[in-house]
Amino acid sequence: MITQLRSQYNASFDEVVYQRMLKWITEEAGIEPAFSVAETPVFIPAYVKEQLLQAGADVIEVVTRPGFREFAQQAIPPGQAVPGQTEHPLFLQMDFGMCLDEQGKIIPQLVEAQGFPSLYFFQDLLAEAYRTFFNIPDTFSSRFGGLTVTDYNAFLERTIVNGHPPEQVVLLEVEPQKQATRIDFIVAVKRLGIAEVCISDVERDGRQLYYYRDGIRTPIKRIFNRVIFDELLKRDDLKLQYNMTEEVDVEWAGHPDWFAMLSKHTMPLFDSPFVPKCYFLNQVPLGDIDLRDFVLKPLYSFAGQGVNLYPTEADLVAIKDPQNYILQRKV
Repeated sequence: MITQLRSQYNASFDEVVYQRMLKWITEEAGIEPAFSVAETPVFIPAYVKEQLLQAGADVIEVVTRPGFREFAQQAIPPGQAVPGQTEHPLFLQMDFGMCLDEQGKIIPQLVEAQGFPSLYFFQDLLAEAYRTFFNIPDTFSSRFGGLTVTDYNAFLERTIVNGHPPEQVVLLEVEPQKQATRIDFIVAVKRLGIAEVCISDVERDGRQLYYYRDGIRTPIKRIFNRVIFDELLKRDDLKLQYNMTEEVDVEWAGHPDWFAMLSKHTMPLFDSPFVPKCYFLNQVPLGDIDLRDFVLKPLYSFAGQGVNLYPTEADLVAIKDPQNYILQRKV
């Protein structure tokens, strides 16, 4: 996106140095990434950064609007509501496609918003790796708002640990050691002093939750939630004392309800030049749109499951629960 900087980076790229960078990441994290690591960062020009910030502001304006939470409740599938729901989501992720406008300039277009945490710890480690092994100009930063590395980590600690003893805060997942994103968990554990815990290892005694840390039964006061209900429901092999829907005395760093409440279900509400037009399928004016310009998405799926890139009218008519799908303009 910045031609001169891209050319300079590509011209100086060295595969041997890149392999050294991958080795350094593995050594620093204590675990090898389970996914491909890009050979390069993305260099975003200032005007695109400003557009991304404006897009974020447009989304947040809707999410914090009076009545949004009540509207979003209907997105929680039956039987999956978790007690202690927070007024607003603690985490907000936005995935953008980089497109060209009519003048040929880059413009971000929102693909999806999600009220769920991302790889905050790995991405910071990755930024450090690029700077360590490649020539990244000092005028470029991976953190908005002028945050230093120290500021960034302190902000994450305040957000996730919230003043509790770290041993009473857990990163909760379904078999975290088997997740592709585990490298982020490991770095989080190292930096925050918390523990990664499988939900099947959580004990419930009335309203209190416990886990074993170094052989000691330890109370859980706050949960950094990484459990996705879709995955949990598929794991009928797990023996659970706690399935997240019981009333317990615990705080949430990322309440589970927001995974469903702030998702594809929210897309039709956004009115922004950086958000492609979306319709709930049961409300779409079929005679007024060209289906070739739209993609069909189920509301309750993740990782791209069930997406139809080339929907036909016959596909739409065959859907028995159109309220659970959206049509989104392609970008």
